[in-house]
Amino acid sequence: MCGRYAASRSADDLVEEFEVERVEVDEPLPADYNVAPTKDVYAVLTRAHRGEDAPHRTLRVLRWGLVPSWAKDPGIGSRMINARLETAAHKPAFRRAFARRRCLVPADGYYEWYTPAAVEPGRRPRKQPFYIHRRDGASLALAGIYEFWRPADSDPQDPASWLTSMALLTTSAPDDTGRLHDRAPLLLERQDWQAWLDPERTDADPLVDLLVPAAPGDLEAYPVSTAVNNVRNNGPDLVEPLPPEQP
Repeated sequence: MCGRYAASRSADDLVEEFEVERVEVDEPLPADYNVAPTKDVYAVLTRAHRGEDAPHRTLRVLRWGLVPSWAKDPGIGSRMINARLETAAHKPAFRRAFARRRCLVPADGYYEWYTPAAVEPGRRPRKQPFYIHRRDGASLALAGIYEFWRPADSDPQDPASWLTSMALLTTSAPDDTGRLHDRAPLLLERQDWQAWLDPERTDADPLVDLLVPAAPGDLEAYPVSTAVNNVRNNGPDLVEPLPPEQP
């Protein structure tokens, strides 16, 4: 799964890196080295506004934790932060979003927690957080799906009544990181961004084919401070490797 990640790049940086054509961001998000579910995050998507002929690649702010359009309570989003690739195209909560509302979620890297074998009988081992990122320093383009939701009694013409939320797609972890956790977020390579974001592509099978784990050797993982366990902690020190003398 993916339950925490780092995202420090500015909107301007993401516009350049992800070749964004339109920015729909009211207030820039600060650098966040401990992004957790229910937080607002940057996402790249392709949509056409009403009255426009062509869609545009757009940078928007979405909430992490997908709220289906039919949900009665937006609180359901806290339980829908990830969607399994194996079932997302068919599961009622995700299938409409997978068919037409796909996005890229830029990240510096993400965290996974490794549980070592118990060193003493009856003693629970302490989980060790690891930070996983691209060796070349580029952003990870995490595969996501998004959805629109509003309260039943709200005005659909009022933009403020709408909540736009997202979930990250996960798959079986590749060998490089599978030793840490059996699930990992799916990544998209640059050559596949346009196809993944295209809202006119609705056939699930070709879309699934675009989603593959990172190639062996592309990712680097190393242990970091347990300070990341607390969502109130933040800052670049969270992604610093532990000194060699620390286990």
